Amino acid sequence: MKNSSPLLSLLINFLLGASWAFAFLGAASLFFIFLQVGIIYSLIGAFLGALPGLFMVLLVEYYLLREEQLEELKKQSKLLEELVAKA
Repeated sequence: MKNSSPLLSLLINFLLGASWAFAFLGAASLFFIFLQVGIIYSLIGAFLGALPGLFMVLLVEYYLLREEQLEELKKQSKLLEELVAKA
């Protein structure tokens, strides 16, 4: 990820890693809690435990996508302004 601010880039990468860790820990903890009940319940519990972390991953990735689109639009606008100035 290439941001204008290295501190913002560090924060975004940290949040992305923490989100993945939260998803993994939620899935693993609920899997082992429900393992005594049955394998089907433990798999469903693992899926439900991973959902909050995966939702946070989705939000961070959406932010990164929008940031890349904004940078691309800025480049295109600058090129169009140069073309209009030449014409």
